[in-house]
Amino acid sequence: MSSKNRRRLGTSSRSTNKKWLGRNFLIVLILLFVLAGAAAGFILFETEKPQVTLNKDFLFLGSPQEVQLQATDRKSGIQQMSIILQQNGKEFQLFKKSFLRQAWLSKAGHGEVLETLTLDVQQAGAKEGEAKLIVSAHDFSLNEGLQGNVTTHVFPVTIDTKAPRVHIEHAQQYITPGGSGIMVYSISEPSKRHGVMLDDTFFQGYPLLGDNKRFIAYIALPWNSDKPEQMRIIAEDQAGNEGSSTFSIRFKSVKDKKDRINISDGFLNKKIPEFQESYPELTGTKMEKYLFVNKTIRVRNAEKIAALSSNTTSEQLWQDRFLRMPGAGKAGFADQRTYYYKGEPIDHQTHLGMDIASTARVTIEAANRGKVIFADYLGIYGNMVMLDHGQGLTSLYSHLSRIAVTPGQMVKKGEVIGNSGTTGMAGGDHLHFSMLVHGIFVTPVEWWDQHWIDVNINNVIQ
Repeated sequence: MSSKNRRRLGTSSRSTNKKWLGRNFLIVLILLFVLAGAAAGFILFETEKPQVTLNKDFLFLGSPQEVQLQATDRKSGIQQMSIILQQNGKEFQLFKKSFLRQAWLSKAGHGEVLETLTLDVQQAGAKEGEAKLIVSAHDFSLNEGLQGNVTTHVFPVTIDTKAPRVHIEHAQQYITPGGSGIMVYSISEPSKRHGVMLDDTFFQGYPLLGDNKRFIAYIALPWNSDKPEQMRIIAEDQAGNEGSSTFSIRFKSVKDKKDRINISDGFLNKKIPEFQESYPELTGTKMEKYLFVNKTIRVRNAEKIAALSSNTTSEQLWQDRFLRMPGAGKAGFADQRTYYYKGEPIDHQTHLGMDIASTARVTIEAANRGKVIFADYLGIYGNMVMLDHGQGLTSLYSHLSRIAVTPGQMVKKGEVIGNSGTTGMAGGDHLHFSMLVHGIFVTPVEWWDQHWIDVNINNVIQ
């Protein structure tokens, strides 16, 4: 073959190789474009719908309601959230929020959005009656005709903007610090929450003698209370509307009572091992351990008692006066105790009960009918029993040497629940007896007095 022919064959071969390479490159380029387009389409046109929730379930809407609206989307992110009220063919925009796109080929918006907002149907212009609450969220997908994936929830609701009317049938005439009383009232419509407010303290109301229209609320003032500035009965319906009616009570102050408690080494030697067994965290000297119990453990005990008193039965379990244990009164309610060691003051506390003593290990009886809600050891109170008498009323028996009842047990007035003793912060054998109204320690003297109960409670509710 001539050199000229060889040159032509080489040129033809190189030309063919170039065409082949060019064609393959074009194919690869097209494939890359197709793959890129497919990937972009997969990202931009993703089909996973967002999730949207409210933190409350609404059956009624009335007064302004604070809610939390949460939307989540794992793919393209949240573009828009909205809440619409639909009623009689009209739509009321209660909330709407949109977000700007942050990217195209990566996540375009936030994966999770939490908004705290207020639903105010009155301001929006809704009327009384049936309606629909429509909650929705859109993501940044270009799916659904470029509108994005959308999730919508529809909740049937009733619009109720009228507050319940409260009518006071009986108001307590007077009250003292550490004293008790009752309020009787009626409400114009069923209410999810109602009772008495003395300043910021709420006292739950209960049906009176099984009547669903008349209610009773037991009230009390702490031993160190001043006269309440604001006194009213409130009722909140299912739509959140609150009605109220104000009243006044004559306030009678009481004199402070002081008491001196001497702490001896013998008392410390006897008591510290008992407390150490229940509270192994005690450290330091015997005096440091004693003060820890008398201060810190006392606070813990008070919190436990308040929790026990916070969920009483709605039924009145008790009748007439509460029994007083026979014996001599050793200490009174709200005595201001100063504790001395070797002649020096070391602590100051308030005695929130009545101490009664007769003979050692005397039987202790239930002061009235009730349900046992605590029967165990509790710090400064030692072996203690608490009874639930219903409608916020509880009684407490402490320093017992023996407990004869168990939680959940129903006991009759006068039934034996234990024996007196010296457990807890007791120097000698006696019963510490307390009465509580919605967790507030009150003087037992009123509840021991049949005349007081007749005048302030029985004659009113009967």
